[in-house]
Order: sequence, then structure tokens, then C-alpha cells
Amino acid sequence: MAEITLTATTGRRTGTRPSRRLRAEAKVPAVVYGLGREPLPVTVDWRELRAALITDAGLNALIDLQIEGEDESQLSIIKDMLRHPITRTVDHVDFLLIRRDQEISVDVPIVLEGEAEEVEQNQGMIEQPMLVLTINAKPGNIPDQLTHDISGMVIGDTITVADLDLPTGVTTDVDPDDAVASAQHSRAAIEAEAIEAADAQIAAEQAEEASDEEAPAEDEPSDDDSAAEGGDEG
Repeated sequence: MAEITLTATTGRRTGTRPSRRLRAEAKVPAVVYGLGREPLPVTVDWRELRAALITDAGLNALIDLQIEGEDESQLSIIKDMLRHPITRTVDHVDFLLIRRDQEISVDVPIVLEGEAEEVEQNQGMIEQPMLVLTINAKPGNIPDQLTHDISGMVIGDTITVADLDLPTGVTTDVDPDDAVASAQHSRAAIEAEAIEAADAQIAAEQAEEASDEEAPAEDEPSDDDSAAEGGDEG
């Protein structure tokens, strides 16, 4: 995984107004903590931060944080990021300092690849209740994403955590039986089946009613019975 260098300026004033001024200057208020270090308020340039966020690693990008006044950069990841609810601009970032030789837990996207043709031909759909998987790995082993081929799926199939192919050095504490994705009938197909079943039930009931109307009543003699009675009288 590629690493990105980001400069962190110290000495920023905390509070709503100072933070608003920083954002107006294309700066992002942030805090650095981890490895026994007290939280340190810093400021990062939005353009540099954006360059880190748009890599394939996304929020799991490894960032060499060059903190103002310190000789050596510190390896970090973005632990939390606060966005504006309307504009979606980044309002605040938490940087977590990490060690290269120690495992950390991060969320990695799960990407489904391929076309489930048989599912589509049967008016089905693929549902994916699990979009990310929490994994444990050393920083250098963190994958950008986890992929799984769904081309062989049929209606009723389910992909679980145990089915995912985790790279070497990557583990997860998530229950292996938890569902990642499943192939199901689409809502339109289910509604069509329900309508078809209802129509069939109505047709069966109508046929039964028609049969009852055509059948002779039990207390009325049939033509054969009448003929038999006439023969006895002769």
C-alpha cells in the first residue's frame, strides 16, 4: 500500500469560530493521538488531505504525518472524519498514530465482481447487507478492498464471511457465518408469483363451484335410476 506524506501544522486555536476561519482558508482542523501521546490539535491542508482520500485505499490510506517542529514523520491512519451534513465538506479529522509492526483493526470495503446471469434470468437480485468487513492486519498488509466473484450464484445462494478470500496476514473477528450477500427473487418477481398464485386459487374455486352446479342432487334420481324403476314395473 502506497504511503502519503501530509504536513500537520501545530498551534491552532480550538473552538467553533477559529475552526470556521480555518475552513474558509481551505484548512481542516484535526487532532493527532495514539501510541500513548496526548491528543494534539493540528491543521492540515485540504488539498493535501483530499489527495490522500482519493487513493484506492480511501480512509485506510497510510499517512506519513509530518508534524511541525518534529524531526521524524509519524505513520498514521484516519481514525475518524466528520463531514458537514449538507455540503459534505470535511469539518474535522482524527489521525491515529500506528506502528508498522503492530496489527490494527480497520474496515475494508467488500466488492462483488462478475455477473450472476442465472439470477438475472430468473428475475432475481443480489442483496449485500455487509458492505465492509472489519479486519485485523499490520499496516503494510491492509488491502484496499476484498473482492468476491458472484457469477456462479443462483437463487437461494448466500455468501458468508467464511467464503471471503482474506489475503495473507489478514484476519477477522467477525462471525464466519454472517451473511455478506444473497441471491433472492426480486420484489417484482415475488409480487408476480403472488398474483399468479392468487389467480390460480380463484380459478380453482370457480372450477369447483361450476362442478358442484353441474353435479345432480343426491335426492333426485338420475336418468338411469328412472329407467330401472320403469323396467321393474313392466
